[in-house]
Amino acid sequence: MNQRPGNQLFDAYFTARDMREVFCDQGRVQAMLDFEAALARAEAHVGLIPQTAVAPIEAACRAGHYDFAALGEAIATAGNSAIPLVKALGKQIATTDAEAERYVHLGATSQDVMDTGLVLQLRRALELIESDLAQLGETLSTQAQRYVATPLAGRTWLQHATPVTLGMKIAGWLGAVTRSRQRLQELKPRLLVLQFGGASGTLAALGAQALPIADALATELRLTLPDQPWHTQRDRLVEFGSVLGLIAGSLGKLGRDISLLMQTEAGEVFEPSAPGKGGSSTMPHKRNPVGAAVLIGAATRVPGLLSTLFSAMPQEHERSLGLWHAEWETLPEICCLVSGSLKQALLVADGLEVDAERMARNLDLTQGLVLAEAVSIVLAQRVGRDTAHHLLEQCCKRAVVEQRHLRAVLGDEPHVTAELSAAELDHLLDPAHYLGQARTWVERAVAEHSALTA
Repeated sequence: MNQRPGNQLFDAYFTARDMREVFCDQGRVQAMLDFEAALARAEAHVGLIPQTAVAPIEAACRAGHYDFAALGEAIATAGNSAIPLVKALGKQIATTDAEAERYVHLGATSQDVMDTGLVLQLRRALELIESDLAQLGETLSTQAQRYVATPLAGRTWLQHATPVTLGMKIAGWLGAVTRSRQRLQELKPRLLVLQFGGASGTLAALGAQALPIADALATELRLTLPDQPWHTQRDRLVEFGSVLGLIAGSLGKLGRDISLLMQTEAGEVFEPSAPGKGGSSTMPHKRNPVGAAVLIGAATRVPGLLSTLFSAMPQEHERSLGLWHAEWETLPEICCLVSGSLKQALLVADGLEVDAERMARNLDLTQGLVLAEAVSIVLAQRVGRDTAHHLLEQCCKRAVVEQRHLRAVLGDEPHVTAELSAAELDHLLDPAHYLGQARTWVERAVAEHSALTA
């Protein structure tokens, strides 16, 4: 069986197929060829090259005409992908129109081709990420509202704290998704720009026609023309990478929460089940959080890749040696990891399996201790803060030592019963009555999501 070389075993797990297609060899080459075809149209538009040269150039700007393996071998000698591609493009055009071949790549430099090609790829990547984030936000919004009043133990320092709701926890995930969507919208004008500066960024080879050509080229590619070329000013790309890092981290938080809630000792919320999903090679009973693992894995890997982008920012003069090269696979790999994380997050969020009864039982594991604060707050208004705190502290210790429910201990304590009736104690020790503003936080997160989506 004929197989393509490369690392394909893990792609389906860590990367979304449509994102990998954006950054596969075909996608990279086609994006650079799209630049060359647009450049020919722009230069013909201002009269620098004959209009008759455009069609032959455009016809040759199809990635399927080129041998990627041969290009790869040539890159090792040339030092970048544009040099051998432009040579191959010229040869391809010459087979049908030798005159048109003279006008290929006129006035551009290799980095113009590669950087603008990358921006074209990033535009498609951005569309995919925004679409998945919007869908994830909608799913989380639905789930937050569904479980807005479902109590579970809040956990601080991995220990039971006071009650929260599952809806409130999901609303926290939703808020992070919404903020990432906002950031992506804000950075688009800075990211989706043309790179076109020629040999040293001056476009001197194009003379007085340089700016008209640059403007026409940007229009052809549906990109913004920036104030100046950015060959060694890489903040645009690093900003995008940074936002992707935030997305990866936020999804990692979601994955971490799910994995902890799935632990045997908790057993409160689960990823959706499916035949063969999350099993073990040796333990038939296992149900592992395989989706959460991708989210946590991406959140672990992306920061290291992002550090490469930051490290590559102080580039030398007008064209970098090595630092630019360090970017080539880094930002695409970040995009691919985030895409895989998003796909898994969508599956997890949409099919959440919730055990509300287990949540209620877990809330009572400490036999009422998680609601000691609720009693203390009310009692403090009647006997003073210090007195109430000391009294509740002693009752809690007694409940632990005697292995009794806090409600029973409080009911036996005359200093408490003198101030609080049995009905008041029952009310204060009901988790459903000590959820604070949990519903408000859900409503606000849902409203912010809805406002962005509208």
